[in-house]
Amino acid sequence: MPMRREPALIALCRPQMKGMFGTSARQVSMTPPKKKAPAKRVQYAALPYRRKGKSPTEVLLVTSRETGRWIIPKGWPLKGKSPHKAAAREAREEAGVVGKINRRSIGSFSYEKRLKGGKVVVCEVQVFVLKVKRQHATFLEKGERKVRWLSRAKAAKTVGDRVLGTIIRTLPKRK
Repeated sequence: MPMRREPALIALCRPQMKGMFGTSARQVSMTPPKKKAPAKRVQYAALPYRRKGKSPTEVLLVTSRETGRWIIPKGWPLKGKSPHKAAAREAREEAGVVGKINRRSIGSFSYEKRLKGGKVVVCEVQVFVLKVKRQHATFLEKGERKVRWLSRAKAAKTVGDRVLGTIIRTLPKRK
């Protein structure tokens, strides 16, 4: 009985030899092809905070529209707007807050977002600190979200993402 050679062995022994199924031995792979990881989509978020006198720092959280979980205001990039300005706009629309936003991100976190069609995409969210000067009583998404001020520690525990919680804890406790 003739000895049967495996395609991977053929590739190692005789690179020019034809494989079992008519493919050249150079094309035979020992491992299955890897699936390409889906590209991450980018979003920008504001981390709104305030300090009153000698009181501890407070962080503003909003609920997501779909699941009602507590998050920070975030959204998709806006054409013609820099990332930090897009984040500031999201804070104004989702929570009614305005103030001074840092130009540089203080960190990022990833999460899975379910799109309207049911497709899930991985989003990388760049976070920009927003020192709140005013909070308007009315704002674009007022009827769609709850808004709550919490201490740094409580806000870090309330958000479901461990990395976002760590970013929240980087804010100073007091002035």
